[in-house]
Amino acid sequence: MLTVTRFRLTLLAVTLALTACSKSPAPGGGQPGGGFGGPGGPGGAPPAVITGSMETRSFGVVIEAVGTALAKESVEVTSKSTNTITAIRFIEGQRVAAGAVLVEFDRAQTAAALAEAEANLIESRNQFNRGRDLSVTQALSKAQLDQLETAVKTGEARVAAAKARLADTVIRAPFAGRTGFRRVSLGGLVNPGSVITTLDDTSIIKLEFSVSQTYLNDLKPGLAVEAVAEGLGERVFAGKISAIDSRVDPVTRSVTVRAELPNANGDIKPGLFMKVRVRGTEKPTLMIPEEALVPEQGRTYVFVVEGGEAKRREVSIGGREPGSVAVTSGLEGNETLIVEGMQRIRDGVRVTATARS
Repeated sequence: MLTVTRFRLTLLAVTLALTACSKSPAPGGGQPGGGFGGPGGPGGAPPAVITGSMETRSFGVVIEAVGTALAKESVEVTSKSTNTITAIRFIEGQRVAAGAVLVEFDRAQTAAALAEAEANLIESRNQFNRGRDLSVTQALSKAQLDQLETAVKTGEARVAAAKARLADTVIRAPFAGRTGFRRVSLGGLVNPGSVITTLDDTSIIKLEFSVSQTYLNDLKPGLAVEAVAEGLGERVFAGKISAIDSRVDPVTRSVTVRAELPNANGDIKPGLFMKVRVRGTEKPTLMIPEEALVPEQGRTYVFVVEGGEAKRREVSIGGREPGSVAVTSGLEGNETLIVEGMQRIRDGVRVTATARS
């Protein structure tokens, strides 16, 4: 009898324990089948998200590139003939005016040749004048007079050639600029094409750089350019685009752009490597907060709220500025954009949206 009683008591205790367990709350504090982490949030409630505004405003994409500084005008000063240097009239690194004498050559032979040509011309003219008088009395035929006239013209051409050769014995600066290193010495014999020095006009620097063809519609002459270079500190040199090449490189798919930078102090040297920033042509552009972007497998998405549900949209983006990014396609501009809480939602899930204050 005692054994049966103990068995009944034990069975009653087990029944009460099972009943208590069935009435205990589910893990996480929710109802059975709920809990945190599942779709719909705790207790099946839609996840909360924060929405932000987008706006259409004037915006120009910022283009960054690297370029090379070139002198406005640059030339290697060379000799046209074989001759001996008799005078050097410039100093290395000197700024010279246009037409300034740089080098003088021996001119004895060319001066003598000019004198001879001038004397022959005088004789030819005298003979022509006498022949013209004789032709009036028909003592000289028309053909003979024509020969005398041809001799005069030939003499004039020889004088002009002699004067040109004499002028070549003096080399002048073709434009105002700064001379480079001297490559010759006094008394040295130079040949045609021998480099005497270089001459650079650096009052304005031509900066050439390449830009991807995708920015062709954003570029035009007159756009502002900012350039910096290592070795010149934090100085920013401002200029403007002066020209855009008429051809796109078929290999790199880029176009060469030329800008001009004022350089009155000569701080920028030809050949300098410079970093360039150009803000493209400003036009109405849809701008959204940068935190709304959701990159995934090389593509870019955003979430918008439609009918109380989160909808994923693929977008194409353009330039950026601090806190904002330009959208070129994928949005109309009147959507309700989600900017916070994207990690808790998926395409098509219902959400509770609150506008950012």
